[in-house]
Amino acid sequence: MFLPTTRKEMDTLGWDSLDIIIVSGDSYIDSPFMGTALIGKVLANAGYRVGIIAQPDTKSTRDVGRLGEPKLFWGVTAGSIDSMVSNYTALKRKRRTDDYTPGGENNLRPDRATIVYTGLIRRYMKTRPHPSLPPKGEGTILPPSGGARGGKPPIVLGGIEASLRRVPHYDYWTNKIRRSIIFDAKADYILYGMAEKSTLEFAAALREGNDPHEIRGLSYIAKEAREDYLELAPYEEIAKDKMAFIEFFHTFYKNNDPIPAKGLTQKHGNRYLVQNPPALYQTEEELDSVYALKFERSQHPYYAKNGKVRALDTVGFSIPTHRGCYGECNFCAIAVHEGRTIRSRSQDSIVDEAKTITKHAHFKGYISDLGGPTANMYGYECGKKLKAGNCTHKRCVSPVICPVIKIDHRPHAEVLEKVSQIEGVKKVFVASGLRYDMILSDTQHGDDYLRQVVTHHTSGQMKIAPEHTENHVLMKMGKPGTESLIKFKERFEELNKKAGKKQFLTYYMIAAHPGCDDNDMRKMKGFVSSELRINPEQVQIFTPTPSTYSSVMYWTEMDPWTLEPMFIEKDPNRKRKQKDIITQKNTRRKGRR
Repeated sequence: MFLPTTRKEMDTLGWDSLDIIIVSGDSYIDSPFMGTALIGKVLANAGYRVGIIAQPDTKSTRDVGRLGEPKLFWGVTAGSIDSMVSNYTALKRKRRTDDYTPGGENNLRPDRATIVYTGLIRRYMKTRPHPSLPPKGEGTILPPSGGARGGKPPIVLGGIEASLRRVPHYDYWTNKIRRSIIFDAKADYILYGMAEKSTLEFAAALREGNDPHEIRGLSYIAKEAREDYLELAPYEEIAKDKMAFIEFFHTFYKNNDPIPAKGLTQKHGNRYLVQNPPALYQTEEELDSVYALKFERSQHPYYAKNGKVRALDTVGFSIPTHRGCYGECNFCAIAVHEGRTIRSRSQDSIVDEAKTITKHAHFKGYISDLGGPTANMYGYECGKKLKAGNCTHKRCVSPVICPVIKIDHRPHAEVLEKVSQIEGVKKVFVASGLRYDMILSDTQHGDDYLRQVVTHHTSGQMKIAPEHTENHVLMKMGKPGTESLIKFKERFEELNKKAGKKQFLTYYMIAAHPGCDDNDMRKMKGFVSSELRINPEQVQIFTPTPSTYSSVMYWTEMDPWTLEPMFIEKDPNRKRKQKDIITQKNTRRKGRR
């Protein structure tokens, strides 16, 4: 069942009001890959009446107010991608397309969508008629029973944009340190990270009339600092002092693991940002229960009439196997938003979801992807980390793989085989990226796993992300060296030859990352031409995104750990040149060898 998006749909359900309304920058796609749908279904399963308003018109309050006011709270998310990343390229040019908008045209997601939508809701609540007098033809709307600010329901921010901007952060598009988004949006709360547990606790607190301020995974504004929390340097100080910003970010980053994390507080002007410790990770049983919920795996008809969303081609019949990534690439936001500890679903849960998919009217037998942030991290974790949290003095797989992690590719291999044997499934693909150094390090099962994926689960090309080839740049990225890349390429080609297949590796590369100059790109060009024998096409210019170490490097022009100066390419034309160096094709005159 779709969650209601119009008053007519509410009337069909016999609902005269809603408990929670979620406003999203994505079109409403009812899929477990979409945060709006997932949180909505989790709340609905707990007995709450939930509605969704997707990509509302920002020129008036009519669209955002078509469901009335919720009894408990408004949820606001920019969508699956930070709205500035979604709307602009690394060179700050407006993107023409949006995979989460009907018809694919990038014309419905506003810049800084979280702030815009929150302002839109406040204007609506300020100007709307008395709750007993709803707009004509809209049915009956009951007055809100709880909330904040004079009985008005509070506005709660969530999703990746709010999560990564919950503390002061470098904003590439204004080239400055912006304060926590909760201040700019004038919202009441942020529920950060993968927030199913904290959202349920928050909703229950409001329903029962309890104070929600102690809930893990919650951020809010206070008049005073919390004495039992770590107090960070004030926003005004870190905004102008780059050394202070580095120190602040280290403390913030180290307190993202739910087990050892402490609460944080930070002065912004004459008020304080308070961040409670992260929500505890879900157990396997809890994660299984989330993905056991029923999803339509399609776009809501109210929005589908305006055109198809391209995202459905990717997520429509894909299955998420786990959450988190211990890769900790410095340019990636997963570590801060989703976590560095792997939480895997049971194999039975994944198989059950696959069986449900086979009954879908539009399923043609192909599971597009069975993976996660990194596909081959499914099913195992470091026992020490599960008990005590992440190590603060070293990383799991960078610069080398920690020997304490017992990498084991059997779980993913087993679930791939089980899903492949389900009646109605013709093929199961692994479209998520693979960490090739981990495959090579698994001397017991890595080669058998790679053979299985190459032979049965690759759709013409396998995605890997070396990102660069020069060691000093790779070190800044938090990526492995090229030795494992060459070994993996050779083994991949051997297995393809034995299987009689013509499949290829797709290499993802980054230009203009902090520490990288033109000469580094020329060396990379020589390496990929001579060693990989390719002309890379999947090359992106580095975009500094909020709350990543690479963005800290970009802003401060220093290595955050050694405090040594770094070269940072900031000129747009020279960034483009770096990309052109690696993507230009080698041409030879006719007749020359």
